[in-house]
Amino acid sequence: MKRHPVVIVLRTFVLVVFVVLLCKTFVVTSCTIPSTGMENGLYKGERVLVNKWSYGLRLPFSTKRWCAREAKSGDVIVFNNPNPRDNTISIYNRDVFVSRCKGAPGDTLMLNDGLTITNDEVFSPDTKSFYLYPLEEEKELLPVLNKLGINEQTLVGYQDGNYIRNLSHYECYLIRQELKGKINLTPLYKEDTLESHPFVIPKKGFTVKVYPWNVKLLCNTISRHEGKRASVRNDMLYVDGYPISFYTFTKDYYWMTSDNPVNISDSRLFGLVPDTHLIGKVGRVWFSTRGGRLFKSVR
Repeated sequence: MKRHPVVIVLRTFVLVVFVVLLCKTFVVTSCTIPSTGMENGLYKGERVLVNKWSYGLRLPFSTKRWCAREAKSGDVIVFNNPNPRDNTISIYNRDVFVSRCKGAPGDTLMLNDGLTITNDEVFSPDTKSFYLYPLEEEKELLPVLNKLGINEQTLVGYQDGNYIRNLSHYECYLIRQELKGKINLTPLYKEDTLESHPFVIPKKGFTVKVYPWNVKLLCNTISRHEGKRASVRNDMLYVDGYPISFYTFTKDYYWMTSDNPVNISDSRLFGLVPDTHLIGKVGRVWFSTRGGRLFKSVR
């Protein structure tokens, strides 16, 4: 029996729609660049192809992935908003963002007080440096060292009316907090003056130490994405009502930045991005009103 031409056209149309939806769900999708945050690499209004298998396929309505693998620093990534106004909205229905990964799980970044990446050398907070303070303040300092459990043998010398102690950056911070500025601890070498701090990007199963400079970021991450109650009191992190100095994370996280330095719609605003929010890596521009941009590879 010969099929009617209308039936053939209708079947073909349905098949094409089915294949397109299948590809969009499981292979590649399209995304419109929503802002100027990625200029001059990507421009607002351009449409790009996103490879959903770049970091393993995120299963629909699930936090699991097939063939999961980590994103790399430098990748331009499409992901769902990690900090929406309404947290009851499912991950898959949230706004879509595009940013460049600058910190992969386990990386250490140097960030200043504005959470902007600096070019300072990465150092451990436990690295020792030399600090000066007036010798007449020794009596006031000793009880504090004893209270904090800092070894008194850190006293290493004397210079121009000042004692010299060998302290870590973190020990120095604790002493200053305890004494509320009563004793002037001055770095012996100017290059030891801290302007930025090391931030470890959490990795699944990896334990991160809590410091005063990362406590708020860790608190926000734990409460938003780890499913626990977290709060900060006097630079101390509390999780489910208990004070902690270390926390072991259950997910991989990423630090995202804008290529346009003026735009702060990145991790400085919405914090760390968990792997469950990643959609895929941007591949090529497939639509643009700018000349020479069609099918341009995104790097």
